[in-house]
Amino acid sequence: MSKSIKFIALAGLLAAVAACAQQEEEFVVVEPISVEPTYTGKYK
Repeated sequence: MSKSIKFIALAGLLAAVAACAQQEEEFVVVEPISVEPTYTGKYK
């Protein structure tokens, strides 16, 4: 195989290993943004 094909294959392998090694879990806390409606009267 040519050197460029070997280099591309090696770069792809290194990228796959790096992607698998970074398996840190991220916790995202979603808070409600909407505010509950308040009672303002029947026709207001």
